[in-house]
Formats: sequence, structure tokens, C-alpha cells
Amino acid sequence: MNRKKRQGRQLRLLACAAALTLCSALSAFAQTAAGGTGAAASAGVAAVATYDGPDRMERLIAGAKKEGALTLYTSIAAGDVSLMTTVFERKYGVKVTVWRAANDKVLQRVMAEQAARRYDVDSIQIASGELEALTRENALQEVRSPSFANLIPGAVPKHHKWAAHYLNVWVQAYNTNKVKKDELPKTYADLLDPRWKGRLGIEGNNEEWFYTVVDGMGETAGLKFFRDLVATNGLSVNNGHSLLNNLVAAGEVPLALTDYNYMPEQAKQKGAPIDWFVIEPAIARANGIAVAAHAPHPNAATLFYEFILSDDMQRAMSKSGYVPTSRNVESPLKKIPIKLIDSSKALDNSEKWTSAFNKIIKGVK
Repeated sequence: MNRKKRQGRQLRLLACAAALTLCSALSAFAQTAAGGTGAAASAGVAAVATYDGPDRMERLIAGAKKEGALTLYTSIAAGDVSLMTTVFERKYGVKVTVWRAANDKVLQRVMAEQAARRYDVDSIQIASGELEALTRENALQEVRSPSFANLIPGAVPKHHKWAAHYLNVWVQAYNTNKVKKDELPKTYADLLDPRWKGRLGIEGNNEEWFYTVVDGMGETAGLKFFRDLVATNGLSVNNGHSLLNNLVAAGEVPLALTDYNYMPEQAKQKGAPIDWFVIEPAIARANGIAVAAHAPHPNAATLFYEFILSDDMQRAMSKSGYVPTSRNVESPLKKIPIKLIDSSKALDNSEKWTSAFNKIIKGVK
């Protein structure tokens, strides 16, 4: 486990993907031993989640109230999860039990439970890369939601096994006492200017951002740019976006290349000497919501799915600084072009880009 942590988020995804064959075999064995009841339960979830009749919401609400409970596995910040679950409980009378951990920990727990044929989770709310890994493990249920029509392009993969409900957008943050606004770089090439020597920082597990920037430049040119940047001006590597944001606010990292958009904005509103800008396009990773394939409370799970994608909840998240995926809700970054990471492609190429990131950015040989 310690080795996986050191290798970063994408390599952890790869390691989990490598375990899919074993997990599937164990799950199949357990299902056979139990007489196939897992398949029957899965069929029941599918019947609920894919029903698209005109009385869909009425049926979901009635079914959820009868079930009376929902178990949610999530990686979202505790305060934001509490906001969602409190409103949901109050509105529908369904008690929500939350287990919260990092994205990779949620992924590992769901896979382990499925392998053991222990089905506790109803709803899963994590980053798109981990959701895509669970899709490949057949751990998620296809959903047919009328809300899909309101979402931005790329928010719903073709298989409909999960849907993005907000975007984690990487922006560039700077300390306003250390960096003048008129000297901010307008392009990545501007970062090669000698003025940035020893002044740049990056979060240590942002392989997806790295891969997407390189891909946008063209692989050869992109890799050369980052090699040149590290060689000429250097990059301080910091594990954790909160830590990086705090270092910028403290002036220890004058300019950060990969901060989440809401973090410097929240610190700025509290009076910290920090602000943010974007070298366009901003790179974004989706966080999504999914219904577990063997959800013990399928109506509550599907109803929570619809609740999370609703415009009301999207507006609430937008007010907290998140970038919503509904086209009906104004985004905090409405005037900034955003490039959404292809989670399936990123997962397929995770080993290659994690290796490149570690070698070039972290100096790992």
C-alpha cells in the first residue's frame, strides 16, 4: 500500500484495474455458491434504474420511502456531503448512511465487497477515473435519466453507468504579494522565462492534468516543454491541493500550476493574499454519481442520483464554488474555456503517463 501511495493516483488505478480478473473470478464463484441470487438482485436494480415511464419520479419516491435507507460511499468533502444528505433526508424521509474516503479507497472497498459478494453500497460518488474502473468491473448500474438532456457534453459516457455532477477544474494560483498581476504568464511557454526560477509549484498527483496539457501541445513538444521547465526553472512538488493552496497563500510557493478553482477563491474571500487565473483552456476532471449494480435500496439510490443531478442541487454546489455540469446553472467559470479529461482514455494510458510524470516532474528514476 505504501508503494502504491508513492506512485500516485493513476498508478493506484492501474493496480486496481490489474486486480479486476481476480475480483471477477471470486465474485462469480461466490454467486454460483449462493445459487445466483446476486444476478436476480442486479436485475431488480436494473428494472428500477432504467425505467423511463412518465411516472418514473413518483415510483422512485414511493419506493425510496418504503425502503427508508440509503448507503453512500463518497470522496466529497465532509461539509458538502452533509449538505446534500441533510437536504435529501428532509425532502424524502430516507435515512442516509455515509462512508467517506479518498477516491482510490472507495474504489478498493467497492471492488473488495463485490469480490466477496457483500453488497452494502447503494450510491457511489467519486472521481471519473475510479468510476470508469468500477464500470469495467461491472460494479455499476446503467441509469436512464431525463436529467442527461440538461448536462454539458462529455458529462455522461455512452454506457450510462455514471454521470458527472461537478467538475474539478485546475487553475493557476498566485500569491498577490509575491507576483504582480501584469507579470502573470499568458501561455505555458511564458513559464520558461527566467523570472519564474524557483517560484513554481505543482501538486504531486496531477498526472491527468499533465497528460492532458502534453496531449494538447502534441506529445513530443509537450514532454520537451516540461523537461525544459523543470531543468531551467524547477518545480516544487507538494502532495495535496489544500497544502499547495496554503503554501501559495503563505508565499512559500509564489505560483502554483495545479490548484482547484474553489480553493484560492475561498481563501481570497477570507482575506488571504491569493488569487487565481487560467492558462487556457482550463483542464477539468469530472466527479460523478453512480448507482451500485447490486444496490440493496435501488429506488433510494436512483432517487439520490436524480437529486444530485437536479438543477436545485447543482445551484447549491455552484454557490459553494464547484463547477456544475448542468447547462441550466451558471458556472463560476462561465467565461473560461474548459477541456474535460477523457476518463476512459486516461485510464487506458495510466501506466505510461504516471511513469512520465514521475520521471519528469518528480525526478523518479
